[in-house]
Amino acid sequence: MSVEQPLWHALTGYRVLTVLYALVVFGWAYDEYSAPVPGGIFLGALTVWTFTTLRNVQSAARCTPPFLVADMGFAVVGILISPLIDAHDKVGPTLPSIWVAGPVLAFALKGGWRWAAGASLLVGIANVIERGMVTRPTLHNVLLVCVASVAIGYVVEVARASERTLARALQIEAATRERERLARDIHDSVLQVLAMVQRRGTAIGGEAAELGRMAGEQEVALRTLVSSGIVPHQSRAADGAPDGLPAGDAAPNGSAPGARGSEAAYGSAQGHTISAATRAGTYADADSDSDSALCDIRALLSSHSAARVSFAEPGAPVLLPARVATELTGAVSAALDNVRRHARGESGEEAHAWILLEDEPGAVIVTVRDDGPGIPAGRLADAEAEGRMGVALSIRGRLRDLGGTADLVSVPGQGTEVELRVPKRTGGAEA
Repeated sequence: MSVEQPLWHALTGYRVLTVLYALVVFGWAYDEYSAPVPGGIFLGALTVWTFTTLRNVQSAARCTPPFLVADMGFAVVGILISPLIDAHDKVGPTLPSIWVAGPVLAFALKGGWRWAAGASLLVGIANVIERGMVTRPTLHNVLLVCVASVAIGYVVEVARASERTLARALQIEAATRERERLARDIHDSVLQVLAMVQRRGTAIGGEAAELGRMAGEQEVALRTLVSSGIVPHQSRAADGAPDGLPAGDAAPNGSAPGARGSEAAYGSAQGHTISAATRAGTYADADSDSDSALCDIRALLSSHSAARVSFAEPGAPVLLPARVATELTGAVSAALDNVRRHARGESGEEAHAWILLEDEPGAVIVTVRDDGPGIPAGRLADAEAEGRMGVALSIRGRLRDLGGTADLVSVPGQGTEVELRVPKRTGGAEA
C-alpha cells in the first residue's frame, strides 16, 4: 500500500464528518438565520456532492483537476453566500464551516505543498471578502488551514520521493540477484567446460593446444564479466598453470600444487557440480509441479556418496521446498567438487570428504568436511579478485538467496569444513 494512501482515507472520513457537522450547526441555529431556506438548499447540495464524490478522494489517480476545481467552487461559494444567509451574524461561522478545509487538503495530497498554498490562499481571500475586513479570528483560521495543508503537502512529496527511491532500490536489488543467479549458473557450467577444454587441449597438444589456448582466453573474459573484476594483463593459458589444475589456478609462489589446500580458489567447482545440480533439478521436477512442493533432500545428497565421500543422514525424511533443496544440493556439489579437484595430500591422493545432514527444529544443516591440507590464509579473497566466484556465488550466494548462511572454517594441515544452514521456512513455504 502506498504511504500516502492512509491520508486519502483520512480525507474521506474528514469530508463526511465535516459535512455532517455543518448540517448539525445549521439545524441547531436554524431560527437564527435571516434566510434559512437558501442556506438549507446549499447545504443539501453540498451534502449530495460530498457523498457522491467520495470515490474521488480515495486516491491521487481519482482526484482529478476538474474535481478539485469544482470542489473548491463549493467551498468558495459557501463562504461568499454566508453573509446573505446569516445577515445579522448571529450564528458566527460560515455556512460550510470547517468543511472548506477538505478541498484545500485535497489539493495538498494531489499536488504537494505548492498546490496547497495556492488553495489555502484562495480560501483565505474568500474569508476576507466574506468578513469585509481582516480580523484576528479570520487571520487565525486562514493561517491554520494554510500551515496544516502546506505541511501535509510537503509530507506527501517526501513520501512520494521515498517511494520512488525504494522502488528503484528494489529494482536494483532484483537485478543484482538475477545477475548473481546467472553468474552461478555460468560458473557451474560454461566456465567448467572452458577450463576442461583448456586443460585437455594443452595435454593433447597440436591443434588441440590452440583450441585450449582460445578456451582459456574466453574463460578469462567470461570470469571478468561475471565478477566485474580487473581484467588480467595476460591470458590464463599463458600463466604457466601446473598440469592437473584449472587454468589460472596456479599455486602461490613457492608452494607445490598439492599444498594449495582444500580450495586453491575454493570457487572452481567443475563437472561434478553440473551433474549433481542436474540430478537435483531432475528429482525436484519429478517430485513436484512447483518450487514450493516438498521433497526429501536425503535422496539428492545421497547421490554424492562415493568411495572417498561418506554421507551421514537422519533416519526420517528431511523435507524442504523443491527449489530450496535443489539450490542447497548445488552448494554441496560445489563444495565437494573443490575437494575433488584441490584437496590432495602430499602423496597426491584425493582427500576424504564427509557429508553430514542434520534436521533441526528450525533449520536444515549440511556440513561438508575434508581431511585435506586446508586453505592458505587470504586465498579466498585472492580467488574472488581473480574472478573465481565459487564460494561467493555457488556456495554463499545460493545460501544467501535462500535466507540461510554458509560458514567456512579451514585449519592448515587439518582440512576444511563448510557448514550450510537453511531455515525451514523459506520463501513463505513451511518445510
